[in-house]
Amino acid sequence: MRARLALLVAAVSVLTLIAFLVPLALLVRTVAEDRATVRATADAQSLVPVVGTADAATIRLTVEQLAAESGRPVSVFLPDGTVLGAQTPRTPAVALAARGQSLTGESAAGREVVIAVQGRSDGTGVIRIAVPQHELTAGVTRAWLVLALLGVILVLIGLLVADRLARTLVRPISDLSAVSHRLANAELDARVTPAGPRELREVAGALNHLATRIQVLLVQEREQVADLSHQLRTPLTALRLEAESLRDPDDAVRITAAADGLERAVTGLIRQARWRHAPAQPASSDAAAIVTDRVAFWSVLAEDTGRDVTLDLTPGPLPVGVAADNLTAAVDALLGNVFAHTPDGTPFAVRLAREAGEVVLTVADEGPGMPAGAIRRGASAAGSTGLGLDIARRAAQAAGGRLELRAGPRGGAQVLLRLGPPTSPQDA
Repeated sequence: MRARLALLVAAVSVLTLIAFLVPLALLVRTVAEDRATVRATADAQSLVPVVGTADAATIRLTVEQLAAESGRPVSVFLPDGTVLGAQTPRTPAVALAARGQSLTGESAAGREVVIAVQGRSDGTGVIRIAVPQHELTAGVTRAWLVLALLGVILVLIGLLVADRLARTLVRPISDLSAVSHRLANAELDARVTPAGPRELREVAGALNHLATRIQVLLVQEREQVADLSHQLRTPLTALRLEAESLRDPDDAVRITAAADGLERAVTGLIRQARWRHAPAQPASSDAAAIVTDRVAFWSVLAEDTGRDVTLDLTPGPLPVGVAADNLTAAVDALLGNVFAHTPDGTPFAVRLAREAGEVVLTVADEGPGMPAGAIRRGASAAGSTGLGLDIARRAAQAAGGRLELRAGPRGGAQVLLRLGPPTSPQDA
């Protein structure tokens, strides 16, 4: 922006100076020519009394003296054809002056002033003074240089003023851009100091108001999530008590473990909601242990619904760069989708392996498959919340990986959760 303003000011300044200095330069040249012509005319007028009354010898002496003083060629043409002073041929101007008309004309060497002298007994005499070109342009070059220097100085001053003006505009705009980027990077305490023109100050105030409003909304969101999560503790406690009252020890242990897992997830939600601005710590977990545990949990339900489960789990440990709670939620979401979106009796397979520096979890089923766009948050064609795959996707991204959806070789769907290794504290 500064460069464009400087270019604009430079263009306007140059055009203005051209419109002003070019006529002034032409006027300077015209004045110099007129000044030289007036001096030559005055010298010629001084010879009129001598040429009109004196003899040839006196005229010659006076002409030579005037030529020496002025440095110009001076000639006197007498009526009998005698030429005194500079020997020059008769020009059309001299011939016209011999008939009684004084004038100033242009010549090859510059300009000539001819004056007709009447009153001689033998006819009309003519005085001719040549004004050389260098005398007509004396001082013009220096004046033009001065004008050019003045024009350059004025353009430089205009550029300096334009740069100062542009700086007062660009600095507030740069501050607005910097604060916008800081807000985009979750630095919600970033604020801009209003400066510059009134319009920019209004934009700065609006940006500060927007940042404050975002802070308020995020605080409200965190409090609502935390309150909602906290309210879930009561039914969880009741569920644990009910589990402890079961007669079958295996069922009691299984339901208690499920309640404990749900409580851990709720606790994680509360922690994440209340300390979202806390410095991020490197996360890691053992994918082998988590997948083994969650497959064992879901295998009970698979047996109840008549599903065959094929397991191919690489022995651990398999460290990945995602928190245990998040990875548990992602695995539960993938396995839960199989039960939610395929008919009872549909077999599925779970495979966990290391591939090219990544840990890849593959969940494949032989159901009807997934519709296009299922990975989009909130998208579901089966009446669910549509958040399961999004939870898995975010877990994969947290570990530097990605979520992939494929069609199975025998129909159905394949979901691949690629997880990167944990980062060191220095990398984090």
